[in-house]
Amino acid sequence: MSELKLAVPWGHIAAKIWGPQQGSPVLCLHGWLDNANSFDRLIPLLPKDFHYVAMDFGGHGLSSHYSPGFPYYHQNFVTEVRRVVAGKSPVSFFLFYSFFPSCVTSQFSCIFPEMVDKLILLDSSPFVLDTNEVESMLSYKRRAIEHTLQLEASNKPSKVVSPQEMLQGWVLLKNNSHVGEECGALLLQRGTTPVAAGLVMNRDRRISWPEQSFEFISRELFVHAIKQLQARVLLIKAAQGFYNVRRENDADKEPMQFVTSTLRSILQERFQYVEVPGNHYVHLNQPQHVAGVISSFLQSKAIPAQL
Repeated sequence: MSELKLAVPWGHIAAKIWGPQQGSPVLCLHGWLDNANSFDRLIPLLPKDFHYVAMDFGGHGLSSHYSPGFPYYHQNFVTEVRRVVAGKSPVSFFLFYSFFPSCVTSQFSCIFPEMVDKLILLDSSPFVLDTNEVESMLSYKRRAIEHTLQLEASNKPSKVVSPQEMLQGWVLLKNNSHVGEECGALLLQRGTTPVAAGLVMNRDRRISWPEQSFEFISRELFVHAIKQLQARVLLIKAAQGFYNVRRENDADKEPMQFVTSTLRSILQERFQYVEVPGNHYVHLNQPQHVAGVISSFLQSKAIPAQL
């Protein structure tokens, strides 16, 4: 494994690299508030002849924060992916988490379909449908903008806490409720910086509101976008994953059913659905549960898109 820094106008994008430079590139995208260490336990179990690049999104891990006044909008993250994959087409995408990276990569795959050979979604939906969200969208946007302005106005220094407090705070967060202490410590290795009195969090506080980084789309736009895909798609669902735990009070499973049925209908033999035991962080907690199916998918021969 080696480290890489890619220069960008606001600083750099940091990444970790495994495998030979001449191998087929696989871009690995972490989840919201996480970092490239998300893949440390999984990639060693995958085929050795691929070139794996696990990047830190802007404001996460060891990547530079966006400049003051420059917001973390969804489209900006899509542009980050385009910067990283420049000159590496076609790319086999491997990613995990719900909403944030899956939406980024799926949008990239639909905007630049010729650049993506394979797309792997782990316990994710390719896009966030606006079902049951229409009435709240303007409120989401307002809260996100006000949150950003308040942080910029306060200009408070990052809070310093002890390693144990940081770990407990991380693993007990609702957004990271599936992460155990061992895996939480792994993420904090890259997600914090040691100082004299303890640790400070690396990530930009402006990204703490998920509504700032997510983008909701209509079902009509979802269908249109999926029709642009040329990639083969593997959707891995964790049995105790996002829709089973985080949305336990949401009895309406129809949106996710719509997503899978649409993928299956449009992509046909280019779509594969697999369910595995484990929770939303199965790739970290029990990587052996997903390594086999991911390895088989990466090594399988391409099926031409029906254009």
